[in-house]
Amino acid sequence: MARQGGGLLERLNYRTSLRNWTAAARAAGETPLAELRQQQLRARKLRHQLDELLHQAEFRLALPQIGSDTVPAPHDADWCWRPPLWHGPLPEPGAASVESGYSFGSGVTLFHDCRISELTLRQIRNTREGDLAAFGLRMDVFQFDGSYLSLAIDLPSEAAQGLTRGHLIRVDTTVELERPLEIFARLNIKHGPNTDQMVRELPLGAGDCFVEFDLAYSKLNEKRVEKLWLDLIFEGPQMNQVILRDLTCNRRPRAEL
Repeated sequence: MARQGGGLLERLNYRTSLRNWTAAARAAGETPLAELRQQQLRARKLRHQLDELLHQAEFRLALPQIGSDTVPAPHDADWCWRPPLWHGPLPEPGAASVESGYSFGSGVTLFHDCRISELTLRQIRNTREGDLAAFGLRMDVFQFDGSYLSLAIDLPSEAAQGLTRGHLIRVDTTVELERPLEIFARLNIKHGPNTDQMVRELPLGAGDCFVEFDLAYSKLNEKRVEKLWLDLIFEGPQMNQVILRDLTCNRRPRAEL
């Protein structure tokens, strides 16, 4: 009850204040100068606070909400997911001279074979109107003397539960590149002593892109599925900046032929 009363009082005060300022504005042409000067000082102080509130509100309301996990997926998807790196802040948002095996957030690991690392990683805040993910991942690569560079993303256990050769697994991503670059997505499925691998090239160009893995073409042992992970493999990444604005995965049954 106290909260309701406080809310009502606040609304009444707002209406009274708005009514008073509306009347003062209409009468400003005839208000005595001494009184008008006092109104001007108060109005300037009020305008400063209002401008600050509007600035913060427009900035924050334009951003994807932190923790929001809206994942676009087909209506028949039985599992969909966005890695934590893309929807929540990391304790350490960046790292330089990143060594191979460095874990950047939960379940995201960078691998390379450079003798001297000139790689940096940083979690960035997405601010564009069309962004669904609250955060993105920026990778800067300068000189690169290695033969491979990949980002391994562990999929949660839910991805493996009930997985069959009748499933399609889709990976959607939003990528920005400083220079043209080939990126391959490799899905790894560990089942018993074996690991099946399926590779697709990301069709980059428009920013948003996706690949699909049809498990009907795998040698999956459905009774022994243990875990899945995704590798993003970057070919010739030197002197480039890669921003992964978003990354999501979903799973759905394939259409029967």
